[in-house]
Parts: sequence; C-alpha cells; structure tokens
Amino acid sequence: MHKEAFDQIVDRRRSNRNFDPAVSVPDPVIERSLKRSILSPNSSNMQLWEFYWIQSPELKSMITEYCLRQGAACTAKHLVVFVTRQDLWKKRANWNYRQIKEAIGDRTPNSLEKRGLDYYKKLMPLIYRKDWLGIATLLRRCISFFLSLKKPFYRASGTADQRIMVHKSCALAAQTFMLSIAAEGFDSCPMEGFDRVRVRKALGLPLGAEINMIIGVGMGTPEGTWGERKRVPYEEVVFTR
Repeated sequence: MHKEAFDQIVDRRRSNRNFDPAVSVPDPVIERSLKRSILSPNSSNMQLWEFYWIQSPELKSMITEYCLRQGAACTAKHLVVFVTRQDLWKKRANWNYRQIKEAIGDRTPNSLEKRGLDYYKKLMPLIYRKDWLGIATLLRRCISFFLSLKKPFYRASGTADQRIMVHKSCALAAQTFMLSIAAEGFDSCPMEGFDRVRVRKALGLPLGAEINMIIGVGMGTPEGTWGERKRVPYEEVVFTR
C-alpha cells in the first residue's frame, strides 16, 4: 500500500454528523470493515471486545433515541456499537492457551511456547482476576511493588487499570473500523453522548460489558463536517528526548 493512499484515507476520515438520506451503504462494506476491526492490535491478544451491528429497524430506532437523537445517529444508515467484555477474560485466555497447545501438538514445546502457555495460564489470571474482598488487587499491587524495586516491572494494580486496558484495545478496533469505512468511500462519526444504561439493556448485555462508543455510518454531507479540521500545532504535542 502506498503512503499517498493512506494519506487520502486519513484525510477522508472526518467525523461527519449528517449523512445523505438518499445514499445507502451496502452491507458488505460494514462486514468487511468489521472483519478488518477484528485484526486490530489489542492487549495480549485477549480480544476483549464485541461489535454489535444494528440491523433491526426497531432496535436502530431505539438506539437512536438513546444517542439523544443527535444527527450522526438519526441520519446514519448503519449503527455499530463497540463493547468491551472484560468479564470474558477467562474464556479469551483459555482460547489463546488452546491455540498454543494445538500448535504444539504431541511434540515438546520450545521455550517461547512454554512462556506463552505460562502467560495465559498464570499471568492473565493474575492481571484480570477480581474478588469481592479485593485480595487479588492487593496481591497484584504487592507483587508489582516488590519486583519493581529491583528492575523495571509492569505495575499491575486495581480494576481501573483493567478497564483502561480493554477500552484502549476496543478503541483501536473502532479506529480501524472508521479508517476502513473511509477507504470504502463512506463516512462515519464516533459518538460518546448516549445513555449507556439503556443501550446496554437494549442489547441484552451483562453487567460486565461496557459501551466503548457507538459509530454512525453513511455518506457524509458538506454540512455534516463542522468547518475545517483544526489541530494543535505539531510542536505542541510531539516531543523528542
């Protein structure tokens, strides 16, 4: 892929808040973009995310209301809800463990494979496990504190760190989705203004799931982008050391 083509995709991706009602977005565009999202980088390949492509007209109308009837929701041809699933960590860790075991087969695992097996069998439970008494959190903090006294060490802590981790991964997938939509010749708008409790209930999500963002997709209109895209100067945000 040429860098010029990628520049065009990045330039095309704008948060468009008003989509053309006369232009439809073919389902294969959304499907391809979701498949590309699945390939996004994520923490430890745990893939603690789910993507809900709203196809039911009744549910789409409901989600639009829960997005406070903002233009990006009302005029969208498609709505996709990006959801974090921190509560699925055991299932995802076991899935990764099985992938390594199946690749090993009957032979003796090499050192890298042994580390991978320990990673998902021992380290992931240490990072993600929770309990009502907070013992797991205390254990993580103690291990991090004492081991970091002698050498650089990952500072595992409480549930807030876990939430940040899964939301970062989910946001990376959402960005891949939006860039893919731009590459397909359409527009998108990520939305954070919504009633998360009602959206979660409408989707039938468990308490462990959280809404990362909702993305509207369509063919953008000129009035949908609010003026020229402005950014803080490069020198104010990029530093060399």
